Amino acid sequence: MKIGVVGCGAVGSYYGARLGRAGAEVHFLLRSDYVAVRERGVRIESPEGDFTFHPHAARTPQEIGVCDLVIVALKTTANGEFRSLLTPLIGPETAVLTLQNGLGNEEALAALFGAEKILGGLCFVCLNRLEPGVVRHLAHGTIVMGEFGRAPSARTQTVAALLRHAGIPCRVAGNLAAAHWEKLVWNIPFNGLGVAGTVGYAAVTTGVMDEQTPRGPCLKTDALLAEPRWEAEVRGLMLEVIAAANGLGLGLAEAIADTQIERTREMGPYQASTLLDFERGLPLELEPLFLEPWRQARAAGVSTPRLAKLCQVLARLDSRRLPTEAR
Repeated sequence: MKIGVVGCGAVGSYYGARLGRAGAEVHFLLRSDYVAVRERGVRIESPEGDFTFHPHAARTPQEIGVCDLVIVALKTTANGEFRSLLTPLIGPETAVLTLQNGLGNEEALAALFGAEKILGGLCFVCLNRLEPGVVRHLAHGTIVMGEFGRAPSARTQTVAALLRHAGIPCRVAGNLAAAHWEKLVWNIPFNGLGVAGTVGYAAVTTGVMDEQTPRGPCLKTDALLAEPRWEAEVRGLMLEVIAAANGLGLGLAEAIADTQIERTREMGPYQASTLLDFERGLPLELEPLFLEPWRQARAAGVSTPRLAKLCQVLARLDSRRLPTEAR
C-alpha cells in the first residue's frame, strides 16, 4: 500500500514511521524538516524500543502522486491548505484518514474530496517532537477510527488491520462522532487549562483578563492534577463536555471523567500539544478544540459556563501571542 503522510510533526512522523517499518511504502510531505529527514531519516525514541525509518521524502505533493491512503496529521490551523496539499495525492480509490484534533476536520475534507473518501481517527498517545526528524514517544498510542457519516465498512477494517500489523493498537468505532467527543473530554481541559492557567486561576474561572494580566508558565498535566482547585476545574470541564455530547444524543457515560483523570495521573508531567504551540508562539487550535464544541453545546441547549469562560481566555491569549523571535 502506498501511503502519503501530510503533516509530519510528532503524530504524522510517529505513525508514518511505524507503518513504514512494518513494510508499507510511506511518503512524507515535508517542509522545514525536509533536509534532516532526507539525510538522517526519522528517529523514534520510545520505551517500546528506539528505531530509525527512512521514508520517501518529498517537498511537494506532486513528487508523491496518487496514494492508496493519505494520512492527514496537519495542525488544524493549516486546514486552509487542504486543496493545494492533498489534491495531487487523491485518486478515485484513495482513502483519506485525518488524525487531527477536534471537530470539523472530516467535514472540511468531505466538502473538497467527497464524503465517501473520508475516515477519521483519534490518537490517544503521548508524543513530543524534539527536533527536526526526532520524535519522543512517551506512552500509549491507540488510534480509534471510523468512517465519516457512515457505519464502518470493509475499507475501515482494512486500514485498521494495516495499523495493527504495524504494532499500532487500533479500535474501530461504530460512531465516529461519539469517539470525537470522548477525546474532547480529555483535550479540552488538559490542553485548554494548561494554556489558560498561565494567567492564573481567577482569570480562568471568571473569564476576565486584560492586557496587564501577568502570565506564568504553562501547566503540565501533573500540575493540573496536583492542586485540588485545578483538578476540580478539570473534572468540571469534563462533565460539561460529556453533558454536551449527551445533549447531541451521543450517550457518553460520566464515568469517562474518572477514567481519564486516573490514566492521566499515570502519564506524569506531560505537556500537551497546545501548550507547546503556545510556548512557540504558534496559533492555537481554537476552532476545532474549543469554539466549535462550545457552539454545538449551545445549539443542543446545554449550558457549559466553564467552557465559555475558557474560550474567552484562550481567545484573548491567542490574540496576544508574540512571534517566536520576540519571546
